[in-house]
Parts: sequence; structure tokens; C-alpha cells
Amino acid sequence: MASQVFERSDNVEVKRESVLRALCLYLNEEPDDLIREYMVSDVAAIQQGIDGTVLGIYTTRVEGAEVMDHPADVGVVIEGVVVLEDLASVSLAIALLLGLIYAFNLSYPPKFRYTFEVIQKLFLDLDANKLSHKVQALKTKLFSELESG
Repeated sequence: MASQVFERSDNVEVKRESVLRALCLYLNEEPDDLIREYMVSDVAAIQQGIDGTVLGIYTTRVEGAEVMDHPADVGVVIEGVVVLEDLASVSLAIALLLGLIYAFNLSYPPKFRYTFEVIQKLFLDLDANKLSHKVQALKTKLFSELESG
């Protein structure tokens, strides 16, 4: 699916979202638990999903929207409360969520420990000396590809 999105879309935000979802999958974490999608028309499901979210992102889409279409809304949820909404993209929401985690001194969600570790330590190069084995293996693989390519 991610390769199809890359081939069919010129929208960089859609590509960034695909990379973030693929990163979760590569690290054996479930992207749909971090980035929850809802239909705009299903208000009850949106509210129920937000109420049950400890830390995450929600997107709403209009009926019949394609994967490459912009979501109607993107927001950040902490402890069942929408703290940010009407964001431009999922990648911006992830960046802001990471900032909120730092600002409020929160722990990363255990289900997404490796995804946030990669973003923090590989993408942002913060505290990059201490890597888990899984993230170290990804770093080695990424850098070996860069050197051989």
C-alpha cells in the first residue's frame, strides 16, 4: 500500500503519513492504534474513540474520500481530551504530540515505544547514544543502505 501511495500521490503530507505508518509496522507496532481514522458522519464513534484514547492522533475523513485526499480534521488526544485540532497533517500531529510529551514530561505509550524512540533518537538525534536493540538494528540497516547506495 505504501508503495502505491508513493507512486500515485504528489502530496508530500500523504507520503510522510505513509512513512510513519510503515515505520510502526516495521517495528511491529500497530499504526491504527496511534493514528485512528473516523468518518466525519459517525460522531458517536469519534467521541467514543477519543474518550478511549490515552495518547494518540485522530483523523476524520468525509465519506468516499480517497487515501490520497486530505483528512477533514486531524487532532491530538491526551487522556481522552482533544488538545489540538484542525491540524494540517498527520506528520504535523506526530511532531506536535512529541513536543507535548516533552512539555508535559509524559512517558511514551508502551505500545509505541520503538516508533517514538526512532523519531527522537534517529530523526531528531536527541540522546542518540542509548538505543534499544531494535532501533540500533534499524539504524544500522538505514546507514548501511546509505553507504552502499
